[in-house]
Amino acid sequence: MKIGLFFGSFNPIHNGHLAIAEYMATQTDLDRVWLVVSPQNPLKPKKTLARDHDRLHWVRLAVENNPKLRASDVEFGLPKPSYTIDTLAFLKEKYPEHQFVLIMGGDNIATLHQWKNYEQILAGNEIYVYRRPGHELGELAVHPHVKVFDTHPLDISATYIRECLKAGKSVRYLVPEEVLGELGGYGGH
Repeated sequence: MKIGLFFGSFNPIHNGHLAIAEYMATQTDLDRVWLVVSPQNPLKPKKTLARDHDRLHWVRLAVENNPKLRASDVEFGLPKPSYTIDTLAFLKEKYPEHQFVLIMGGDNIATLHQWKNYEQILAGNEIYVYRRPGHELGELAVHPHVKVFDTHPLDISATYIRECLKAGKSVRYLVPEEVLGELGGYGGH
């Protein structure tokens, strides 16, 4: 099976994430997309994150009725911070029957050269990139293992959602209905 790995903090998961995951799962050659909840991205401060299991719970709620999408906690059992190269090695060993493809935004492919062992990631994996408004793809976007897709992403950010929650403003229609009620402890809705 060809599995797309969509890594993220999902802090919280929102409809933009889900639109990209659905696009990749249904309009590319991927069989499934796993939304991999990252406990700690080495390039982001941990203090801004909701609890790991809350974020995983939100992703599970958001995808539970979609057989093409799956929430993954694979990085919860790996050393922190989470490095993509290490997660890939673990998954390839645990699931040798699957082929894994990375899914990332244009902002990430532009900064991939900052990632641990990025040359190995590029050499040994396909990377499916979705464009993000206001972000250039950079020179790695033309690498033979990189495919760029025009997914028409929703211009929603988890940062904006957290700001709305903190200010007591509505995030209805920005996050899945299944998750909306769960965010009450994170600033209301």
